[in-house]
Amino acid sequence: MKKTIAQYDKVIETCQNLFTKKLKDYGCAWRILRLPSLTDQIFIKAQRLRSIQEKKEQKVADDANGEFIGIINYSIMALIQLELGIAEQPDLSTEKAIALFEKHSQETKHLMLNKNHDYGEAWRDMRISSLTDLILQKLLRVKQIEDNQGKTEVSEGVDANYQDMINYAVFALILIEEKKS
Repeated sequence: MKKTIAQYDKVIETCQNLFTKKLKDYGCAWRILRLPSLTDQIFIKAQRLRSIQEKKEQKVADDANGEFIGIINYSIMALIQLELGIAEQPDLSTEKAIALFEKHSQETKHLMLNKNHDYGEAWRDMRISSLTDLILQKLLRVKQIEDNQGKTEVSEGVDANYQDMINYAVFALILIEEKKS
């Protein structure tokens, strides 16, 4: 489990570094995005991954790892939006945005640790394409919940689905890195 924690933390650090750099470039312009817009951003990234995985080629040179990083960062933005609500204008300092990123990434890591305990790190034997499909499935669930105005009868809410997408994307990045070694 120590190996997983170190690998997880390294992935989140990479994501947070990019998040911080983009904050310097763009500020918190993302604060105006409604949840369905963030969900659609994540969907675009996951759909591109699936398309590349199925076609076995890509015509745009953007690194596929960047799509998983985008899934993580947009999902954390969505969790922040769920907590704070949508803003009419960017309203967070860089420091506050980073603190919220860290809060939600740590809560999601805690969820991963609990699930990892129960499932015995089964994700390590999964295919990256399966993790992509699971992210897409979670996105379709989130879209349905959004279409139902956030109401569910027996299912977990959108927050748990965003957390699962973060964890699946982290797992994919860990597996990709391990294949390089």
